[in-house]
Amino acid sequence: MKALLVLEDGFSLEGHSVTGPCEAEGEVIFNTGMVGYQELLTDPSYAGQMVCMSYPLIGNCGVNEEDMESSGLHLSALLVKECCKEPSNWRARESLPDFLIRNGVPAITDLDTRALTLHIRTHGAMRGVISTSGRDVESLRARAQVLPAMTGQNLASRVAPAGSYRWEGKPVPVTLEKDGSYAWPGKGPRLVVYDLGATWGMLRLLAKQGFDMLVVPPSFTPAQVEATDGQAVFFSSGPGDPAALTELAACAATLTARYPTAGVCLGSQILGKAFGGSVEKLKFGHHGSNHPVKDLATGHVEISLQRHGFSVDISTASGLEASHVNLNDGALEGFEHTTRPVMAVQYYPAAEPGPYENRYFFGRFRQMVREAVGI
Repeated sequence: MKALLVLEDGFSLEGHSVTGPCEAEGEVIFNTGMVGYQELLTDPSYAGQMVCMSYPLIGNCGVNEEDMESSGLHLSALLVKECCKEPSNWRARESLPDFLIRNGVPAITDLDTRALTLHIRTHGAMRGVISTSGRDVESLRARAQVLPAMTGQNLASRVAPAGSYRWEGKPVPVTLEKDGSYAWPGKGPRLVVYDLGATWGMLRLLAKQGFDMLVVPPSFTPAQVEATDGQAVFFSSGPGDPAALTELAACAATLTARYPTAGVCLGSQILGKAFGGSVEKLKFGHHGSNHPVKDLATGHVEISLQRHGFSVDISTASGLEASHVNLNDGALEGFEHTTRPVMAVQYYPAAEPGPYENRYFFGRFRQMVREAVGI
């Protein structure tokens, strides 16, 4: 079935739908990862976006239950050069097209993804529409031009949980007491995790560090954190514009004065804003598993997984100093507070299926909490 992709500037490409009749819309970005498509598809950070995979052949390994990063799919559409319909991997339980169809996410194949990637890299990420309806380029372009821009969108509320839960290899809902207290079941440091679109891999690695976790929605207030008797706070990754989360940034400002705190991706941007930093939209974002990041303290260069379209500028922030920078474009990749136990990184230290060399971040956070609360 023929399909048409049209961007807001009129750039268009023809392809074929592998998921049947469809129409979808969103910000079009490209991802340079050669592997990890299932993790990408199930990462809430891609809510509201149509993702073009620059690697030409996607779906070879099929889909399995073990590589899920959340309970469902969150992107608007998948755009590929060639979609494998018959996977060849012993772990596969389903083909990629079947997985997408079952979850209601459209996918377009036979696209010139190289041309699309070059166009976005040159002109920046932009709004787009895909359709199998036979509509012409101009009508689809007009539709793309009136879509909401990514700037200003609070997408974390779309993917965040409605209530609190604990992590037991999967989310298990919990009910707090009437006074807001919580019966922590474990013996490790009591960590309140703000789920702004958290990946399961991140929760697994926090649990591996021995944290007793209570995972809460973005609306959870500092007073509620205090009522739970938590000892540390973590802000997760997630989608959308951090500038739209003003109440959460104010919440983070209060919490960082009381608790050791860390953040990843969107969580790091929220912490940057909490201390007076500003947010900027990157031209085409950082999306892929091959981004070089320099640790300014050690001089070591690490390869990182990244999935974000915004960056935080801490030049106007109070008490923050850079800890990591991106060697491709010099963007800030991490920071720490000079006097408080606060640390954050923009990249994914919980990268799945890798690289794994950034996972020390969780150990450093555990050590910071140990020094702050004595557990």
